Amino acid sequence: MLTEETLHNDRDPKNEMMTDPEEGSTTVEYAIGALATAGFAGLLLVVLKSGVVQSALEHLISSALSIS
Repeated sequence: MLTEETLHNDRDPKNEMMTDPEEGSTTVEYAIGALATAGFAGLLLVVLKSGVVQSALEHLISSALSIS
């Protein structure tokens, strides 16, 4: 049952200070994961655009598609 006293207790400053210390940590973990994924994708793009890797991939694909 809601009374004036219970309404006051919900707004008590002591209750506001007793928050979970890990509150919001999931959001931070997702943000760090997204940044790491974007960084890895950028690195992969740079590596795949290099001349040595492109020629190796072209050779691999052409040998796989050739009929011998």
